[in-house]
Amino acid sequence: MALCRRLSRLAAHLQDPQKVAAFQRLCGVEGPMGWADAEQRAGTRGPVANGGPPGAERAGGQGHPAGNGTVPGGAGPPQRWRRRPRRNSLTEEDGSQEFSTRSRFLYYLFSLGTELGNELFYILFFPFCIWNLDAWLGRRLIIIWVWVMYLGQCAKDVIRWPRPASPPVVKLEVFYNSEYSMPSTHAMSGTAIPLALLLLSYGRWQYPLMFGLILAFCWCLLVCCSRIYMGMHSILDVIAGFLYAVLILVVLHPVVDLIDNFNLTYKYAPLIIISLHLALGIFSFTLDTWSTSRGDTAQILGCGAGVACGSHVNYMMGLNLDPHPKTLPLSLSSLTVTVFGKAILRLLIGVIVLLLTKVAMKKATIPLACKIFCIPHDDVRKARQRMEVELPYRYITYGTVGFSLMFIVPCLFHFIGLS
Repeated sequence: MALCRRLSRLAAHLQDPQKVAAFQRLCGVEGPMGWADAEQRAGTRGPVANGGPPGAERAGGQGHPAGNGTVPGGAGPPQRWRRRPRRNSLTEEDGSQEFSTRSRFLYYLFSLGTELGNELFYILFFPFCIWNLDAWLGRRLIIIWVWVMYLGQCAKDVIRWPRPASPPVVKLEVFYNSEYSMPSTHAMSGTAIPLALLLLSYGRWQYPLMFGLILAFCWCLLVCCSRIYMGMHSILDVIAGFLYAVLILVVLHPVVDLIDNFNLTYKYAPLIIISLHLALGIFSFTLDTWSTSRGDTAQILGCGAGVACGSHVNYMMGLNLDPHPKTLPLSLSSLTVTVFGKAILRLLIGVIVLLLTKVAMKKATIPLACKIFCIPHDDVRKARQRMEVELPYRYITYGTVGFSLMFIVPCLFHFIGLS
């Protein structure tokens, strides 16, 4: 019983938004003028919903907090280097809160850490790995990433802990502010990807083990610290995300080869994969009312299904993207200017194809879903907050992107002589 009380006090200590604010001040982050007064008022009016003013609700009025950390009564331009948080077009958050920082280096460093858990990184990292390095490794990384992110997003909607209160926390980012906080899925992704990369690649690729350990440690530390710096997570959220990702990796790593082999070889694998991922998406949509996490979940599941189906088609057609077993272990010692130039050209052409695919499918699926389910699509933002639109749009669009990543783009490379 005494141990439980000590753990409870420790959890409350690690969840305290004052600790987040202290870390931000240590890194030179300051709120706008009047922030200190607003912080004092926040201490007398009770908790602030998800980083916003009291009583704030999420877009759509369905009982979700949608605060953007705006300071009541804050006025005047902040000193030093001023910035505005990046906003999300799907929410009603206007991102009007300015902040200042004494260190541009730390701001850009932790912004990079945050991007390591965002779509821009994924659409560059996974294609580069599959097209230029090792498709065998890329497929397994995506399998692990899909399950880690799905379980993390579902955990958020089950636990339903709000973002750190603002004030005292300064929100340097409001893009995901409408989501819940526990656990940090950025921390989960920033833990699972580098650790899985190390576990799967060591022995298959020739490099010093210490180099892999240092890379994984720095990657994980940068992503985790960036979420505290940005004011989006408490220390407890980040620690929980790290431990949750490690737990999932311990369970998933021994069976990832079986999953990949099933995706490639089983006759009815595409039907099972599409049905399973769609069912998981529908289940996640029932956990809570609308938030940006629901769309992200459908997006991740669609991408995973598309990659698995594309891999299956490759295998059935005899289009093997994996390095030949005789070339193992792989090495970067053979890297030349020509090889590097082709790799960059493949990445450039391939990502353009993926982005065009995404835009085309988005243009087609949203109006189609609205028409099928008789939903007005004059206001696309509100239409996308409906499950009948958001789930098929995200699932089909990113499923097609994943299929293009594994099948269509490699076939294009083969056709133009870049394979």
